[in-house]
Amino acid sequence: MEPITFRTPLALLILSLGSIAALWWWLATPISLARAPIDPHAKLMCVSYAPFRDDQSPLSPSTYISAGQISEDLAQLAKVSDCVRTYSIANGLDQVPELAAKVGLKVIQGIWLSSSRQKNAVQLATGIRLAKEYPSTITALVVGNEVLLRGEMTQSDLAATIRSVKAQVSVPVTYADVWEFWLRYREIYDAVDFITIHILPYWEDLPVRAKYAAAHVQAIRHRMEIAFPGKEILIGETGWPSMGRMRAAALPSRTNQALVVSEILDLAKRENFRVNLIEAYDQPWKRQLEGTVGGYWGLFDSVHRALKYPPGIAISNYPYWKLQMAGGMVLAILTFAVGWLALRRKPWKPGLAAWIAVGISATTAGALLGMAVDKMYYESYGIGGWLFWGFLLAAGVTSPLLGAQALMSGRGVPTFLEVLGPADYRDRSWSASILGLVLAITTVIGADTAIGLAFDPRYRDFPFAALTMAVVPFALLSLLKRPKEGARPIAEAAFAGLLVMAAIYTGFNEGSDNWQSVWTCVMYVLLAATLWRARAVQIPK
Repeated sequence: MEPITFRTPLALLILSLGSIAALWWWLATPISLARAPIDPHAKLMCVSYAPFRDDQSPLSPSTYISAGQISEDLAQLAKVSDCVRTYSIANGLDQVPELAAKVGLKVIQGIWLSSSRQKNAVQLATGIRLAKEYPSTITALVVGNEVLLRGEMTQSDLAATIRSVKAQVSVPVTYADVWEFWLRYREIYDAVDFITIHILPYWEDLPVRAKYAAAHVQAIRHRMEIAFPGKEILIGETGWPSMGRMRAAALPSRTNQALVVSEILDLAKRENFRVNLIEAYDQPWKRQLEGTVGGYWGLFDSVHRALKYPPGIAISNYPYWKLQMAGGMVLAILTFAVGWLALRRKPWKPGLAAWIAVGISATTAGALLGMAVDKMYYESYGIGGWLFWGFLLAAGVTSPLLGAQALMSGRGVPTFLEVLGPADYRDRSWSASILGLVLAITTVIGADTAIGLAFDPRYRDFPFAALTMAVVPFALLSLLKRPKEGARPIAEAAFAGLLVMAAIYTGFNEGSDNWQSVWTCVMYVLLAATLWRARAVQIPK
């Protein structure tokens, strides 16, 4: 008994802790760049600015940003940029030119156009007034932003609007849209003073890897120069998100954002063209429209207004990795401890496979805990989001602990009937009930995310970290503790079928380059296999 009850689990625990430490050391490895994203000796040419913080959102007509809040932001941005680009004059943004002039910032003033003629008239009148009042601060007017992309105006109406504005102001006038739409609507070229294109490698129909993003920007710019000779081309939006779901091989991350921004700025300096980065500050409200990734394009975070990449500080995807590693190690130790205590309370002779299963569960959960917490923090939006991802993380934390207890107690995976069914079916053990409840929560949340990724995937996050923490212990328990004979429950079979179908579709839809998708789909299949093995334990007479 001694090798199994003491030395073997101790050796497995040491191996588990070493694996967790090695993984986090690797994940947190910082990158070094030839050019810092924010160079203290060279200001940015221009950066998109929206002042919204916390729950503030332009989607709410009642939102109004105070002059004090805008002044605070502009004073900070004046230290790193020569210019800001705005998109509208609503919500207090008409104050930007006056306040920018006080700190020496130039402004590319945006006029937001939509399908509402009444709102357009207000935007146009205010934008024209500001251009006349602040001709030394406003360097250009952007009449409309991606209004053709959204299908809210026709080409002829937009061209007429641009010409009308040009006749009333002395500053250059342009229109901004994704680069493909300039090629489709060439009439706009004749109306503007210069061309403003958006090149966002992450959002391309065929997403571009971060390491090729700068080359992609250069290729598109050259293509547009050939298509539209004789007028300057301003890259009005380009950048990379620091958080969010993968699209093909395009991975949002802190290091990738720093790499892309650094290389594009270096390219602009060498090739001598103007570029505006999107954007100054993270904008949480955009997550309502674009999912998690929409809220994390900023050079500064939205809460503390802190620069993400201070000069001279190493850039890592996990700046708090030591704390995350320590938390994972504690969870791994607790998992082994629960297994040991369960064995002490109910002595029997577990095989080596049982302790190996505990070790795998502990290592998996310990390695992924920090990542799962990180994802929950950045991906939870609103009370519903926090509850949804919080329940999945709770399942991921409790699953290895309950799984270890079940393995050392000789129990298998309970069915939903044993937990939630009529009295004749229920297992009277509290530990089995909690274990089954955690499995039910994991299954429901897993199915919900699988359906979302199958039917509305563009802005959905992949729950690979917390889902793996929750699923692996159940899969190992199901493998080692074969279910009793009996009929396969309908609920488990239905969920298993749904998960497999969603995994197959999502896997093909997202492609093999998207490792977040592949990983998540594997977990869906593993959870489906676990549910498929379930058997009804008690049949009422």
